[in-house]
Amino acid sequence: MTANVLRILGMIATPVSQRIGVAALRISIAIVFLWIGALKFVPYEADSITPFVANSPVMYFFYKHPEDYKAHLTREGELKPAERAWETANNTYAFSCGLGTVELIIGFLVLAVSVRLGLAGAVLAFLTPFVTLSFLVTTPEAWVPALGDAQHGFPYLSGAGRLVLKDTVILAGGWLVVVDGARATLAQMARHTAAPWRSAKTSCEETSMAQPEHNTRQSNRREL
Repeated sequence: MTANVLRILGMIATPVSQRIGVAALRISIAIVFLWIGALKFVPYEADSITPFVANSPVMYFFYKHPEDYKAHLTREGELKPAERAWETANNTYAFSCGLGTVELIIGFLVLAVSVRLGLAGAVLAFLTPFVTLSFLVTTPEAWVPALGDAQHGFPYLSGAGRLVLKDTVILAGGWLVVVDGARATLAQMARHTAAPWRSAKTSCEETSMAQPEHNTRQSNRREL
């Protein structure tokens, strides 16, 4: 490698660059949770997650009629009052609002100034993809359907499946933010533990310094 390349690599591979990278990662994860969490309060987003929720063994019970979802699916940007009414009765929008609230909380926790709150948000952000990635197993709509083309089923991801697959990045990034939060928490605890010890040490030093002076005063008084 040339000297210029080595110099550039040296500038990149610094502790400062690492801190900037982790901070940028934390912000990007928070943006995903905050933005998508806010969209969960909008009907079209709630409609789009219906197949995932209805087929999930840990979520389907939030819907009143999960087995009937296919007959009431709509495309993004499409308004069908009858289907909207069914989704309302199905508890689709109420569940979506609850899920959006959880995602907003995670996003704000990830950005929290408090070290421990930030760690809590990082852990939740890391755990969330385990649920979403399970949709690749439970949701038929995650794969290209057999409509005549030779390319269908595994490994041919549909648009919904490709969207879910991207959560692997949040999974990996979330773990790095968890590690960063754990280090910050341990450092904070170490500082708090060391503070009383330093205070006691300073007090002892002041006492030991004052003792000779006290003895000198006592000696002078005897001489007088």
